[in-house]
Amino acid sequence: DTSKQNSLQRGARTYFNYCAGCHSLKYMRYNRLAQDLGIEESLVKTNLMFATDKIVDTINVSMGSAEAESWFGVTPPDLSVTSRVRGANWLFSFLNGFYLDESRPTGVNNIYYPQTAMPHVLWELQGHRNLVDNKTNEGKHSNDSVSFSTLVDGRLSSDEYQSLTRDLVSFLVYVGEPARLVRYKLGFWVIAFLCVLFVFAYLTKKEIWKDVH
Repeated sequence: DTSKQNSLQRGARTYFNYCAGCHSLKYMRYNRLAQDLGIEESLVKTNLMFATDKIVDTINVSMGSAEAESWFGVTPPDLSVTSRVRGANWLFSFLNGFYLDESRPTGVNNIYYPQTAMPHVLWELQGHRNLVDNKTNEGKHSNDSVSFSTLVDGRLSSDEYQSLTRDLVSFLVYVGEPARLVRYKLGFWVIAFLCVLFVFAYLTKKEIWKDVH
């Protein structure tokens, strides 16, 4: 829900603390972020700007693409429009789909994006989980037939972790289309104006046609 500014602020905090080291937002500027989310520019400069010293710059990462490819096997994608490509539901599921897998270089895998190169950067909050595969009656595997068992507890409860990832996804949805906030506010006043205009148009119509039988 991008209309909840507090949620977007919490999502921004999570992004800059856990995601900004690898994933850029190259179509978003710091000053636009501060304006839309109601954050003072001084706080943005102090707490969120790690790769530049200009408030008008776009949100990039200091890690080079060559180093990233060497470490992860692939350059971490920019997240500016990921929510529009993948969808909010997929992002939320992905962030809640990590489990331990010793066969992977990062030690984890993801049920919604198998063989992902991304490590579970939020593991301290969620904890470590094992995958419990419950086969269907036909002996097949599906995302609906699996569950997780907690191996190491995280700092957050399951509900708290889902709330945190929901805020993060809301923030990424906002980043994918910042004009959405302005459009929704403007849309309310446009609809209100049309409702008032309809009343006057209806009264005018009745006045003009009152003598017509």
